[in-house]
Amino acid sequence: MHIHINGAEREFPDGSTVADLLTALDTPRQGVAVALDGEVVRRADWPVAVVSDGARLEILTAVQGG
Repeated sequence: MHIHINGAEREFPDGSTVADLLTALDTPRQGVAVALDGEVVRRADWPVAVVSDGARLEILTAVQGG
């Protein structure tokens, strides 16, 4: 299936969850927020939130600085 992640199209296996995608992308689990089709996905729901073909996923990482 094809998914848009932060504006770039990527291909992943059908039935992938948010947690699967984050693992495949080697994304750290701390300091990260995820939105699926414009809706924030709670961290507790990442393992069960199945992503469908054509979905838009935004992965935001908190940064510190001054």
